[in-house]
Amino acid sequence: MDIMDIAGLSMGMSQAKVVTDVSTAMLAKSLDMMETIGDGMAELIQRSMMENSVTPNLGGNIDIMV
Repeated sequence: MDIMDIAGLSMGMSQAKVVTDVSTAMLAKSLDMMETIGDGMAELIQRSMMENSVTPNLGGNIDIMV
């Protein structure tokens, strides 16, 4: 093994570590964003359920006159 091979191997390992660290950070951000979106969806569903409980018959019937 040559000194240049060791230096090249070291550089390659360093670059691989950077790529892994960036990928991990992006995955963490994606998970945080998905959690935020999920919380928002749960809140919207809860609001929708509250509106239906206040006016449970709203939209249940249609009056048609001919």
